[in-house]
Amino acid sequence: MTTTLTAPVDAPVRTRNPRVVGLFVALGLLLVVLAVLSAGIGQLHVPPAEVVGSILHRLGLDLGPMPSHPNGDAALWSIRFPRVVMAVLVGAALATGGALMQGVFGNPLADPGVVGVSAGAAVAACAGIVFGLTFAGAWTTAVLAFVGGLAATLLVYSTARSGGRSEVVTLVLTGVAVNAFAGAAIAFLTFLGDTQAREQIVFWQLGSLNGTRWAYVAVVAPIVLVGVGAACLLARRLDLLALGERAARHLGVDVERLRLTAVLLVALLTAGAVAFCGIIAFVGLVVPHVIRMAVGPGHRVLVPASALGGAVLLLAADLVARTAIPFADLPIGMLTALVGGPFFFWLIRRTRRSAGGWA
Repeated sequence: MTTTLTAPVDAPVRTRNPRVVGLFVALGLLLVVLAVLSAGIGQLHVPPAEVVGSILHRLGLDLGPMPSHPNGDAALWSIRFPRVVMAVLVGAALATGGALMQGVFGNPLADPGVVGVSAGAAVAACAGIVFGLTFAGAWTTAVLAFVGGLAATLLVYSTARSGGRSEVVTLVLTGVAVNAFAGAAIAFLTFLGDTQAREQIVFWQLGSLNGTRWAYVAVVAPIVLVGVGAACLLARRLDLLALGERAARHLGVDVERLRLTAVLLVALLTAGAVAFCGIIAFVGLVVPHVIRMAVGPGHRVLVPASALGGAVLLLAADLVARTAIPFADLPIGMLTALVGGPFFFWLIRRTRRSAGGWA
């Protein structure tokens, strides 16, 4: 009698995929290089060696040269570094949200905007601008955007839920309806507002990291870190959900709880990202596709790699937005849409035989 030994389903994979390791190493190095360059490039130029030296001196290490310009160190720590860190956080949040949405909906076209979080945030922020709300001082617009994004998501989910379950198609259709209503509401608010309010609304909808401060970073950072960490914990169940809802249930996955948790995480990540920076398009849609093409659809790699890739993409986009036109700061949401749209079209055309990399 012979006995066949089979590895358990949950056995950890002990071999490392060189492609996965190479991807993380490449993204990590690219993120560091972009961060140093982005901090040093601007109207007040600081060489990369001096940027690194300033960081090392702040860490208590007497290594490397300090900025030679008398205002160089102050500019780095009060203006440049907060913006760099915010770009990393927002990019990671949007890309992670996109990976979660595509995994939960089983649709490569899903992104955080599907559940209405960006639209809800925009309506609340625009209402605050038009009606001159100032209950939280300079934080009022950010607070309204965050609450509006979460409220819109809860509205979409509760409306789509029936009999203790929510269907993916119903969620998508409800999200479409909420986005359409939000668009009309924003247009109405724009009509009601004066010239200054209209300019603020347009600027907020185009997205920008201009004016970022450490106080804003301190609010966004814990939201993004908790959200990305929780998303990584959902990775295995998302892989099982990819087999189909019925198969996932047979394997012990509470599909409804998984869907609710993922949608709430997407709302938290996206609302935290857009609250201070406005709407930034295409990051949550494009980044997971690119990562999936590079290392496959497994969420245990896809989710953290998407977070890192989103941080790299938005940091690069912000660097271009600050430097493309002298003495001007382009809206970063406009830039990501202008570049992301044609790139996504090319991506679909290039990989159409494998469902845009989804298969």
